[in-house]
Amino acid sequence: MPMVLGQNQYGKAENRIVRVRRDGNRHEVKDLNVSVALSGDLADTHVTGGNAAVLPTDTTKNTVYAFAQEHGVTSAEDFGVLLARHFVDSQPTIHRARIRVEEYTWNRIATPDSRNRFIGADEVQHSFVRDGAETRTAEIVYDGTSFQVISGLKGLVVMNTTASEFWGYIKDRYTTLKEAYDRILATEVNARWKFGWSGDELAPVNFERSYAQVRRHLLEAFAETYSYSLQQTLFAMGNRVLNNRPEVDEVRLSLPNKHHFLVDLEPFGQKNDNEVYFAADRPYGLIEGTVHREGVTPVIPVD
Repeated sequence: MPMVLGQNQYGKAENRIVRVRRDGNRHEVKDLNVSVALSGDLADTHVTGGNAAVLPTDTTKNTVYAFAQEHGVTSAEDFGVLLARHFVDSQPTIHRARIRVEEYTWNRIATPDSRNRFIGADEVQHSFVRDGAETRTAEIVYDGTSFQVISGLKGLVVMNTTASEFWGYIKDRYTTLKEAYDRILATEVNARWKFGWSGDELAPVNFERSYAQVRRHLLEAFAETYSYSLQQTLFAMGNRVLNNRPEVDEVRLSLPNKHHFLVDLEPFGQKNDNEVYFAADRPYGLIEGTVHREGVTPVIPVD
């Protein structure tokens, strides 16, 4: 029985690049991890080893660095769009490019009061501290005709110390969990959202502002929702984004429940009035779901 080559792609993964923009004394930093995946007319290299249609992965790596210098990095999404368009439009054998970007945030270090500054400190704005809050993500796919842009974040840990309950669930002979009417709700927000823009004549999205606003709405929805389940909170977060950001069509959320259990202090003659908890990192409940506009077909992959 003859064998047939199925879906395939290749590229250079995890190209680490730090781009410094030097506008006088005030510097700006973009710290990225860029992965390139290309597909197209590549059957021959798999079947015979012929490489006439192959753009070397080393070339894709060099392109990432060269584009960072030539075009700068206004946002992870804009940079991914430039790269994807270049690889497809410049190579006749490449029909589809997928660019994945992780961005690590650096914040400016606050300077002390002027009376304590060293000489010349007023003009120096080149010191940064790495932000450990979350990692920004972006995935850009271009097929020569249209773009698909999916932004996101991962590792954003949040917690409500009250305004959360969980009760009324199914109980069988294996159920030991007690109903909770005042509990800690904590999770690590992993979110992806798809833009309606596909590369047509519409004006490009301001991806930097959009990211900041989506993040804000996710956090505000988490904080302002009185939660009877993490599923309810998930929907409220996605719904809040779609109601406030018209450029976004779909939101996919993955929320691991970071369980906090009350510690039994009765053996020590002490009362624990929702004050002392044991934080368990595993096993954990994993709540996932997509919220999208009516009439929109979801495309963000399910993990």
